[in-house]
This record gives sequence, structure tokens and C-alpha cells, in this order.
Amino acid sequence: MARGDRNKNTRKPRRDIYQEVTSRILELLETGVAPWRQPIKRSANGDGMPKSLSSGKNYRGINVFLLAMTSWAHGYESDYWATFNQVTKQEGKVKKGEKSTLVVFWKQAATKDKESGDEITIPVLRHYNVFNAEQCDGIEAPDQATGEIESEPFVPIVEADRIVTSYTGGPLVMHTGSAAMYLPKIDTVRIASPDRFDSRESYYATLFHELAHSTGHKSRLNRGLDESPAPFGSPDYSKEELVAEMGSAFLCASAGISPPTIEQSAAYIDGWRKKLKDDKKLVVQAAGQGQRAADHILGVSFEVA
Repeated sequence: MARGDRNKNTRKPRRDIYQEVTSRILELLETGVAPWRQPIKRSANGDGMPKSLSSGKNYRGINVFLLAMTSWAHGYESDYWATFNQVTKQEGKVKKGEKSTLVVFWKQAATKDKESGDEITIPVLRHYNVFNAEQCDGIEAPDQATGEIESEPFVPIVEADRIVTSYTGGPLVMHTGSAAMYLPKIDTVRIASPDRFDSRESYYATLFHELAHSTGHKSRLNRGLDESPAPFGSPDYSKEELVAEMGSAFLCASAGISPPTIEQSAAYIDGWRKKLKDDKKLVVQAAGQGQRAADHILGVSFEVA
């Protein structure tokens, strides 16, 4: 046997990092993951858990995800939320033009069993709308007092930084504010400064997420983000979030920072998946588009195995 043939037969198969990441996320989704949390440090007075302004109690279930994601999308630094009536009772008012966020809960309702006629109670899904404390004037939330944010000097992760700087023809990246978002109309990523994140890995995972969104611009993979943006929380918006987070997970794996970020990605994905009626196929479909997004950022041809 020729040396070349022998080497060909003994060569180890190339690792499919994308499949490994997808499989791990699906495994975490099967076993259950911790609730998604905000990775950007905010005021020293809050813990990042959404709370009712009237009772001070933490929200639970899918409401944690919905309210945390709304805060993330709009850059709210307060953890506290209130209904329009609760704001009014505190002699405050909702700022003009502000939009509410949906909160859901189960309530026991009395009814009769259709077969036996017995009185029974059944859980009925109810909802109401809330506003973040920062959407209101004239009210004070416990975490709105100013406080210094302690941070350590940021030290870049070399390979993750290389991926960012090597993104050919990518969007403008601006470090500003207390949130992270991709603005397709002006093809710009706005993200909090690196030292405001709870870890270097969280910073890059978040930046990768926004860069994955940017691949949907018409000048790149054209997922229609800049010409027909989907409303926040809609099915199309939710699907795009799955694509971006899968892309982020793949880029984190490529940069060698996957273990610290994979559970957070799974938690984030789980929230949007539940909003889309728990369709497991969506995760696999999003993985395909997420791979194309990651490949585009890495400058890899889609045909390369």
C-alpha cells in the first residue's frame, strides 16, 4: 500500500463542531435548563430578576424570560414592572409613546364537569400588560438609585477577537449604552462596553449574537431584516432570535469559549422555543441558518464540510 493511501485511511475524520453544539443544546433542552439571565451588569442595586413594583415579588416561569428579554432589547436598567393602574395609583404616569409588555398567569376558574355535572376548577390562562419603571415618570423603583458598577480591566480573548475583526464587510460596531442590539436600517451593532459584562465569554457570546443578526442584512445572507423587520415577540422575530443564538453558539465553539456559554445559549433558545409552542424542529432548522451565519462571519464557503 502506498504511503499516501495509508495516511488517507488512517486520517482522523474532521470534527463537526456545529453538530456537536447543536446536539449539546438539544440535550440541554431535553433535560431542562436554568432561566435565561441578563449578562450585562447594571446598577449596583438590582439583581436582574424581573419584579412586581406593587408587591416586590419576583415574576416566575415564562414571564421571567419575556420581561428580561424586553429589558435586554430596550436597555432598561430597572428590574421593576407595573400595570398602568398601579402606576396611576402611585401618582405616576406612563411616558407618551411607551408600549406595554405582556405578562401571563394561570387562574383557577370554577365550572361544571360536562359528564358528571360536578363543580370543578380548571386552570385558565390570563394575561395583563406591564410597563418597566423606566417607561414611567413620577414613580420610584427600589433599584433606581444610582450606584457605581464595579468592573475589572477587560482582557480580550485572542481568538474571539480575531473572529470579530476578521468579519469582512461586517456592520459598524459601537460600544455604548447598557444593552445590545443590531439595527438593520443603519447596519450597526450597539453593545455595552466589554467591562460591563459579567465575563469576557458573555461579552463575546453577546457580540457574536448581534453579528449573527447582521448576516441577515440584504447585503449579506438577506433574511429580510432591513426591508421587512418583524415585530418584537412575533413568530418571525422569535425564529430570527433562534438563528442568531445558534450562530453565536457556533462562533463561541470556534473561538474555544463554548463550555462557559453553552448553557446560557440553551436557556435563551429554550425561552423563544417555548414562545413558538415548543416546536423542537425549529431548533434544528435554526441551526442550519445559524451555521450559514457563522460561516459567513468566519469567511468559510458553505460547501466546505
